[in-house]
Amino acid sequence: MRALISVYDKTGLQEFARGLVDVGFELVASGGTADFLENEVGLDVERVEELTGVAEMLGGRVKTLHPNIHAAILARRDHADDVTTLDDHDIRPFDLVCVNLYPFSEVAGRYGVREEEAVEMIDVGGPSMLRGAAKNFAHVAPVCRPERYGPVLAELREKGDLTLATRRALAAEAFATTAAYEAAIAHWFGDVEAFPETLVTAFTKVTALRYGENPHQRGAYYAEQGARVHLLSRVEHLHGKELSLINLLDLSAARLLLREFALPACAIIKHANPCGVAVAGRIEEAYERALASDPVSAFGMVCAVNRPISAELGEALAERFIDVLFAPDYDERALEALQRKEAIRILRDRERRGFPRGERDFKRVLGGLLVQDRDWDIDDRETMEVACGEPDESCWGDLVFAWRVCKHVGSNAIVLAKDLATIGIGGGQTSRVDSVRIALDKAREHGHDVRGAVLASDAFFPFADGPQAALGAGVTGIIQPGGSKRDAEVTDAVRAAGATMVLTGRRHFRH
Repeated sequence: MRALISVYDKTGLQEFARGLVDVGFELVASGGTADFLENEVGLDVERVEELTGVAEMLGGRVKTLHPNIHAAILARRDHADDVTTLDDHDIRPFDLVCVNLYPFSEVAGRYGVREEEAVEMIDVGGPSMLRGAAKNFAHVAPVCRPERYGPVLAELREKGDLTLATRRALAAEAFATTAAYEAAIAHWFGDVEAFPETLVTAFTKVTALRYGENPHQRGAYYAEQGARVHLLSRVEHLHGKELSLINLLDLSAARLLLREFALPACAIIKHANPCGVAVAGRIEEAYERALASDPVSAFGMVCAVNRPISAELGEALAERFIDVLFAPDYDERALEALQRKEAIRILRDRERRGFPRGERDFKRVLGGLLVQDRDWDIDDRETMEVACGEPDESCWGDLVFAWRVCKHVGSNAIVLAKDLATIGIGGGQTSRVDSVRIALDKAREHGHDVRGAVLASDAFFPFADGPQAALGAGVTGIIQPGGSKRDAEVTDAVRAAGATMVLTGRRHFRH
């Protein structure tokens, strides 16, 4: 049996190559792979140029692009004509092709990388050999990931060959690898256009999930290839069960919301919506005030904070039923208190890189995909218009805080806030006035005094009824995009109540 090996990543190659030799394989290798196997591992290797009769050329760009290589990969052993052709040209077939590709995404994603550096990481021969072996999987085993070395060797040692099912699975993985590789290259070339005619992207499996949104649905989490930062990048799972699909949806919502604030902040999420958010001088106070917003909804919460969890906060959190806890770090005593609870999932966030602003937002629809820019921008008060009233600094602080939270609530979204903490949230309703009523009911239910609070609405009020309900309950400030035909009517209602209204000029729907 013969194996062709040509890899950029040498991880695990020493053990794999020796294992192949032990079970009877002869090794053929190209360039740096041959040097590694001969000099570092001490194995006898036939070099590609010995088969092709042609030395590497064009600075290594051309090594394996030769009939003697590709015929040895593609020949069908059960086709007499193919076998005769090999004999006529004195070509011996390959039984296994081990190839991994140049790290295009890694290099192209580096800050300040030059175009010519990225282009040199476009592999030509590697994908060709992998695709050829995968096409001929009935006779050739394509191996493209170091994670497969161990299982492949184990099967060869046990059975002397690889089953058709194994080779078929390896072929599927090879084609997925080359497709993802080409997708990353196409995305890089097409990045000059936000929405190209053909959208090509690829995702790599990060982890399997126990199930999807419901137990009868299968689920997994995939990260977009080439993304420097993703939901679980540099996140350590310190304690608790594996994460569920719903956990990840809520965690994504929490991380995006925390991005809005530089001060110590706490976000409590349920079903991808915030039910309590606060900022404060101390993270302990931010948590207490976020929890007080709606302690009933917080049962089984995803709780995320942007400061390390102290022993004091750890003890307080240990008293609650928390599904997922997410923080940049934990005091040892906090961890001891929290880990006494078996069910809680404790995550430590080591990611310090910023989210990629060019990332697109995908929404799956029947038979297709909706693609848009992410709603990254954080609105600044300098771009806003005071429609009526004279907000002081305290009022401005609450208005901007409520506005930043509001963009993360499902539409129609209403957020009541007071002293930089939410006190009532209403969202996901088909009527904006219903969302106002829900937010007011939530605030009253949990003992919050609405007098002096502010209200944020993610889109304009089509009528004055929503603002009037809030003003009647004691709200003294409103922030909303404006743009309704009845803006004047709404402004008159706010002015008549002696309240303040700010227009942002920008809508923040989240469906």
